[in-house]
Amino acid sequence: MASLNDKVIVTCALDGVLTKREQCPYIPYSPVELAEEARRAYEAGAAVVHIHARDPETGEQSWSKDIYRQIRDEVRKRSPIIVNFSTGGFNMGVEGDDEKRSRLEYVHEVGPEMAALNMGSMNYAKYSEKRKGFVFDFVFPNPFSDILMAAEAMKRGGSKPELECFDVGHIHNAQPLLAMGALKPPLQYSFVMGVLGGVAPTAENLAHMARQVGPTDTWEVIGISRVQWPLLMAALVLGGNVRVGLEDNFYLDTQGKEMAKGNGPLVEKAVRMARDAGREPMTPDEARRALSIPQVW
Repeated sequence: MASLNDKVIVTCALDGVLTKREQCPYIPYSPVELAEEARRAYEAGAAVVHIHARDPETGEQSWSKDIYRQIRDEVRKRSPIIVNFSTGGFNMGVEGDDEKRSRLEYVHEVGPEMAALNMGSMNYAKYSEKRKGFVFDFVFPNPFSDILMAAEAMKRGGSKPELECFDVGHIHNAQPLLAMGALKPPLQYSFVMGVLGGVAPTAENLAHMARQVGPTDTWEVIGISRVQWPLLMAALVLGGNVRVGLEDNFYLDTQGKEMAKGNGPLVEKAVRMARDAGREPMTPDEARRALSIPQVW
């Protein structure tokens, strides 16, 4: 449980990869747009930004190290916020390991302070009650061989892995990686809740997942869509960190009626909730100390 003097790391996921401007006109695409959103998130109280690179014109996911480098450089011009690059999906739609490794070049060449490491495979779907059918439905593959490949890119780039866990078993997948030296403690876990195919998004499940991590490790909750706000409050009470942003949820209310006009208002709400719970948001430098950044390998 959190004490009233505990501080909290607020992360903002700026864009995602499945989100498009047709759904939300405030999704940033270009490096400059992403950097401006990172600045707004920082000014609102975020210490970390999580970013997926996109083609600046089409918004499609990009693995270009040049685009990732531009994003890093543009963010650094505007704020001291911690940059966390996604690696999600690097192994999808490719022919073999060489192509997978080429997609990961941006991690070890650009060297973000953090990088997301997906910790297990799962069904990944969205169901529409109105349509009585699936909006999308695919398998998200993350075998240990691919996890190790991404972890190696992070090690070469000096990046702190952010372990994204969509279910309880994913948490324990860290153990063999620790034994192999692919991960180093203390670890940072992210519990992704609200994706069909993963753990059910309840406060009880969040508490159970929080109990699985080591005493020196840190964790945050990533609530997808309308469950974000109640899960965020549960995490604040339990002593965890929190993530908001347009990648995860467009709305400032649980009914999905008030769309946020950018990432800043989502961070502002998260900060208000944290302070209501007696917890002050960390600065980027405070978050670096809490997360053991720079990563020691």
